[in-house]
Amino acid sequence: MSLIQEVDRRRTFAIISHPDAGKTTLTEKLLLYAGAIQIAGSVKARKASRHASSDWMEIEKQRGISVASSVMQIEYRHCVINLLDTPGHQDFSEDTYRVLTAVDSALMVIDAANGVEAQTIRLLQVCRARNTPIITFINKMDREVRDPLDLLAEVEGHIGMDAIPFSWPIGMGHHFGGVFDIRRDRMRVFRGGQERREDHDEFLQGLDNADSERRFGDAFTRAREEITLLKGAAPVFDHQAFLAGRQTPVFFGSAINNFGVQEILEALVDLAPPPGPRQALEREVRPDEPKFSGVVFKIQANMDPAHRDRVAFVRVSSGKFTRGMHLRVSRTGKEIRPGSVVSFLSQRRELLDEAYAGDIIGIPNHGILQLGDALTEGENLHFTGLPFFAPELFQSVEVKDPLRIKQLRTGLTQLGEEGAIQVFRPEVAGGALLLGAIGQLQFEVVAHRLRTEYNVDARLTPSRYTMARWITSKNPKAMRKFVQANIANIAYDVVDAAAFLVSSPAQLRVAGELYPDIEFHTMREHAGRVFGENLATAG
Repeated sequence: MSLIQEVDRRRTFAIISHPDAGKTTLTEKLLLYAGAIQIAGSVKARKASRHASSDWMEIEKQRGISVASSVMQIEYRHCVINLLDTPGHQDFSEDTYRVLTAVDSALMVIDAANGVEAQTIRLLQVCRARNTPIITFINKMDREVRDPLDLLAEVEGHIGMDAIPFSWPIGMGHHFGGVFDIRRDRMRVFRGGQERREDHDEFLQGLDNADSERRFGDAFTRAREEITLLKGAAPVFDHQAFLAGRQTPVFFGSAINNFGVQEILEALVDLAPPPGPRQALEREVRPDEPKFSGVVFKIQANMDPAHRDRVAFVRVSSGKFTRGMHLRVSRTGKEIRPGSVVSFLSQRRELLDEAYAGDIIGIPNHGILQLGDALTEGENLHFTGLPFFAPELFQSVEVKDPLRIKQLRTGLTQLGEEGAIQVFRPEVAGGALLLGAIGQLQFEVVAHRLRTEYNVDARLTPSRYTMARWITSKNPKAMRKFVQANIANIAYDVVDAAAFLVSSPAQLRVAGELYPDIEFHTMREHAGRVFGENLATAG
C-alpha cells in the first residue's frame, strides 16, 4: 500500500467516561469483537485470576479501577484501530487530557441510569476545545435507567452539539427487548451476552412489524412513537458536521452483555476520521508527509517490573516509522536509533518493524525521552497542546529507611517523568521532596507503586502549601531577585521548570504586586513553554 492508503485506514480514538460507566468493559468487548482476544476478563471479579486486558497495573487489579491510560492496537475490517482506554477517575484527569491530544476522535460512554456526569463533562470540554469528533454510547440499558429522550436531551445540553440517534432502545431493565437500528430500519433482539462472542443475532425488520409488537408489547409501541418523533424533529446526520464536532451519533446497548458493541466497531470504521494534521510551533504537520515525525504524549515506568523499563508512548504525526531509523529529539538535539520499538495490546507487546501516521508506538528508554518531546528525521519541531496543570494538593515525602534514599529519588524521578505525580525539588538544600497532585488518590497510587515497584516504604505527610504557579520573566535579573527573596517557596519540577509554592491566594497576589516583572502560570506544555492565567486571575 502507498503511504496515503496506510494513513487513511488508521483510526485513533480514546474512550472517555465518568468512573463506573462501563468504559473498561466496553474496551474489553471491542477487543473481543475485533478478534484480538477470545475471552473477556471480568472487571467485576477483582479477586479472580482474570482482569480487564486494559488494566495491567497491580493496584488496578486490586481495586478494579483504571488509574493509567492503556494503548491497544487492533485490526477490524480494512482498518487499523488504535484504541486508548483512559482513567475515568478525576484524580487522574491529567493523564486523560494528554491522551486526548494524541487521538483523532473520542468514544463517550454514558451510564444510562446516571446520565452525563461530572468527569465526563470535564473531558467533553477538552474535546470541544479541540473540536474532536465524538461518538456516544449509552450503556447499561439492561438495568432500570432513565428515559432515553431525557438522556438524549442531556447529552445535547452538556456537549453543545446535536445528538443524532443511530439506534433506539426497546424497553429497559428486565423488559429490555433490544435496540432498533434507525438507519437500517430493523430491530436487533437483546439476548444476555457471554464473555465469549456469539454471532447468532436475531433481527426483526421494520417499525410496523407485527411480530415485534406482539413480542414486546407496550415497550415496542412506545419506542415506535419516539422513533417517529425523532425522525421528524432531529436533524439529519451530516458527516462533515460530525467531523467538525457539531454532531454526535448516539448508540444504545449493554457492553457487559456484548450488546451494541458490533455497532460501535462499525461506526469507528465508517464514521471516525483518519489521522489529520498536527500543529507544531513551527508549522502544520500533515500526516501524509513522507518524513517521519511524532510526539511523546505518555511515559510509563515499569510496564515490565522485572526490567525496570520506561516506555515512551509516541503518536506518529507524519510519514512512516521504520525500526532502526535515525531520529532526532528536538528538545535536546540528540539522535537516537530505537531498535526495540513495540506495539501494544495493553501489557502485551509485539516488536514492530513499521508504523504510520496515527499509530501509537512504544519506545523503551532510560530517561532520554520526556513528555512533549518531538521526534523527527532531522527537522526541528515542537508540537503544542500537551498540558501539565498546577497541582492543588501537596505532600512531603521521606523514606523510612535512610539507606533507600537513592531508590526513592529514582522512583519519584521516573513517576514524575510519567506525569503520574508532579515532583518538586526545593531550592533550599536538604529540603524534603514535595509531591503535587490534582487528587488524593494520586498520592495513594504513588505510595503503592514506590512500595511494590521500587521496594521503597515512603512516608507521606501533609504540606503547608496549597497552590503552585510556574514562574517566568523576560528580565533575568528580576527572576534572580525573586528567587533569592522567596527561596523557601521555590522548587523545581521534573524538567527543572521553576515553581512558586504558596499557602494562600493572598500570598500569591502580594508576590505579584511586589514583583511585577514575574509571570505566574497555571499550566505548562513542556520544558520550554509555560502558560495559563496570570496574576490578575491567579487568586
